[in-house]
Amino acid sequence: MRSGRVIQVWLMCVLLGGVALAVPRAASSQAEDAAPVVSSVMEPMLVDQLIVKYRDEGKNEAFAPLSEQLERLSAHIGLAVEYVRPMGGGAHVLRLPSSLPVKEAERIAAHLSALPEIEYAEPDYVLHPALVPNDPNYGDQWHYFEPHGINLPQAWDVTIGITSVVVAVIDTGHRPHPDLASRIVGGYDFISIPSRAGDGDGRDSDPTDPGDWVSAGECYADSPARNSSWHGTHVAGTIGAVTNNGTGVAGVTWRGRLLSVRVLGKCGGSLADIVDGIYWSAGLSVPGVPMNTNPARVLNLSLGGPSPSCSTSLQAAISAVNAVGAVVVVAAGNSSQPASDFQPANCAGVITVGATNRNGVRASYSNYGAAVDISAPGGDLLDAVLSTGNAGSTAPGADNYQGKIGTSMAAPHVAGTVALMLSVKPSLNYALAEQLLRATAKPFGSGHSCTGSTTCGAGIVDAHAAVLAAQGFAPRSFLPVVLH
Repeated sequence: MRSGRVIQVWLMCVLLGGVALAVPRAASSQAEDAAPVVSSVMEPMLVDQLIVKYRDEGKNEAFAPLSEQLERLSAHIGLAVEYVRPMGGGAHVLRLPSSLPVKEAERIAAHLSALPEIEYAEPDYVLHPALVPNDPNYGDQWHYFEPHGINLPQAWDVTIGITSVVVAVIDTGHRPHPDLASRIVGGYDFISIPSRAGDGDGRDSDPTDPGDWVSAGECYADSPARNSSWHGTHVAGTIGAVTNNGTGVAGVTWRGRLLSVRVLGKCGGSLADIVDGIYWSAGLSVPGVPMNTNPARVLNLSLGGPSPSCSTSLQAAISAVNAVGAVVVVAAGNSSQPASDFQPANCAGVITVGATNRNGVRASYSNYGAAVDISAPGGDLLDAVLSTGNAGSTAPGADNYQGKIGTSMAAPHVAGTVALMLSVKPSLNYALAEQLLRATAKPFGSGHSCTGSTTCGAGIVDAHAAVLAAQGFAPRSFLPVVLH
């Protein structure tokens, strides 16, 4: 297929033979907001007790009586503490006269720790069960909660997202999957070449995916036949499938909305169409296209193609959407080569995501190198990433849930995390998002090869730590203070 100056752009995923990983399930009509169990943002944390351990208690016959100990501790911090009970390991629980903010309790504990007879003192923190959704296939989404997943249950205890944050899925469009459709707030089909679009026309307001299957030789001489990928539907499901509705899978953000921007069709997509899709997604004007009334704060591009540098028009679009506060997340690529040789992974102003497997090491296909900012689960042939899909090999068939692998699957984990970060810090921009994601990343798994020229970024995205960092929570530390 030829159409002037068209740049071939590849889908950044590897299909598992187009087969569903899980048995297709009937879709539920239950509303997405059913039975929310936490608020959008964590409530203020209070502490009413301290844990204190003395040095060498029980070994000193002259150890002071309990009443004298309490009197000394109370005098030292200026608050009357009460004894509650002993603990395993030799520590003791003391009650404060009233509930205090965590930071204040930490300062008091730090002051007690400075006493020569105290081995340690710390707040009796109140912990909560990590939020787990009731979606039946959630247990198969190892990439959310296992040791080398992205710590989503803990992140959901802080926020499950907010509806005002829109994430653009710049991809093949979407299927109106019942576990996805209610999250879509509109979109546009930017494919300008009818033969590439596969839906009988050029650009229009319908971003649903008719299938991107091709016959042998359709894309270029001797090109192979390929079934429809339903790529955008899978990517969208990871970012924001309807969650806690008792059906199917969970998405990273429970409440963030999805903007479906169709730029990839048969044989890929043109750079010109992709660039227009980027501008439009962030609410910027594109000639001949109605304005987007739901501007996206996060743009996910699980696509790319070989190029020694970022194209001028693509870089201009990314810079423009950065300037209006949008964060662009892109896949590093699946060629097991330096990501700097592929665009948009090598563009400035993007968060480039490599892929790890279930063991937390670089997936064999993932691109690597200095252009990669961070990694996220992309899976491998034994352990794929589970999300929304479709059973049709060419035209759309029954909605189902499929396992796919690739940096395409890694990027939406990060895009969804950025959406959660925006829910607690609406002023978040690209520079701060990149900084916080890198600063809070988890270590790679044992035996990883992400060093030197084969670096895979700062580590594996940690949604919980990133959300807390965006919210302004500092790592816990005991600072020396003097209370009167």
